[in-house]
Amino acid sequence: MGEKVKGYLLLIGGAERKEGDRVILRRLVELLKQRESYLVILTTATSAPGAVGKEYQSVFGQLGLKDIKLLHINNRNEAAADNNASLLAKAGGIFFTGGDQLRLTSLLGGSAVNRALKQAYQNGALIAGTSAGASVVSNIMIIGGEDDQTPQAESVQLAPGLGLLEEVVVDQHFAQRGRLGRLLSVVAYNPYIIGVGIDEDTAVEINDQACFIVRGSRTVTIIDGQEVSHSNIYGLGKREPLALLNVKVHVLPAGYSFDLRNRKVRCSE
Repeated sequence: MGEKVKGYLLLIGGAERKEGDRVILRRLVELLKQRESYLVILTTATSAPGAVGKEYQSVFGQLGLKDIKLLHINNRNEAAADNNASLLAKAGGIFFTGGDQLRLTSLLGGSAVNRALKQAYQNGALIAGTSAGASVVSNIMIIGGEDDQTPQAESVQLAPGLGLLEEVVVDQHFAQRGRLGRLLSVVAYNPYIIGVGIDEDTAVEINDQACFIVRGSRTVTIIDGQEVSHSNIYGLGKREPLALLNVKVHVLPAGYSFDLRNRKVRCSE
């Protein structure tokens, strides 16, 4: 069994509130202030880094953060630059914006910036991300698939992620885009992997003991296939429907917790 997680994560399902109560982003600020260092907003995933970066910089500033730095890695040379790596290594928090998670891994994978990210994480920095920025943290990530479809073979595409979270696959915009079928397919491929589907304006806050608490206005869906008694995934033709028996599904609103190591739900705070 892997260690699951070695640091602190805040993974957001996308479309978090940037006005009003802003529960999730406010919690990010609270966690960062405990670390007494700056926040880096990493905009590599998005095709509009200037606008997206400034929007988050403004929101976090309104919530009381004083030291916020924007970093856009646009190519592999920038990912290899010592000054960019140093900026991440010393950060108290690193925030991945949404966009394309494959862009993140293809530009950062194996680079000095990626090594600095892992160093910061292991040193206690908060690693946060929304939408694609949430999916990218796991060893294996979802990069595509069919929304709102019957679970079936070849309905989801996977790729290596950044490897901060072991034996877990994260999906986002979960209920809003009907992604239960594709997350079930992921668990069918390897029942030991825990599927975590995060709704919009909802987050999981994961501590270094691999226990998370749900934050925000909607729910998180957990799919645990460890006790699956039957699956037909290995014999399916393309587009044929999936059979998956005795799979556990938990739906958790804000305040509920889940222990990733022991696969146990804890009641609300």
